[in-house]
Amino acid sequence: MRLDAIDRRILAELQRDGRMTNQALAERVGLSPTPCLRRVRILEEAGVIRSYVAVVDQKAVDLPVSVFISIKLERQREEDLDRFAAAVARWPEVMECYLMTGQRDYLLRVVCADLPAYERFLKDKLTKHDGLASIESSFALTQVKHTNVLPIG
Repeated sequence: MRLDAIDRRILAELQRDGRMTNQALAERVGLSPTPCLRRVRILEEAGVIRSYVAVVDQKAVDLPVSVFISIKLERQREEDLDRFAAAVARWPEVMECYLMTGQRDYLLRVVCADLPAYERFLKDKLTKHDGLASIESSFALTQVKHTNVLPIG
């Protein structure tokens, strides 16, 4: 789907406030409400807008610890990659998982309440997965920036 300037303005506005009314959105992007709603529906149907969510502060829900974990698999065959990705998809502590280039195969961001909770995740889930060659954990001290707003321009 090709996005024009109005589509991009709609996306930029919805990223800032996904709960705004269609009337308010239409005013901000310079459309009347009906064509604005039609464009939003097209963006949703095309999968450009995947979902609407509430962004929750992880500290407010007692999950203040973020851990970045680099994973190296013993083998990088497709079935091994798929098996690891399927396991990660079942672990709610994993907020993000990326298949990487370079020395490590995966980079995960895990959230937990404290060090004992991370140790439980490590022992009960991660290290029980067959085929891991190495696990390296790095603890975030301070979050300098976090955004869900893509620079659509």
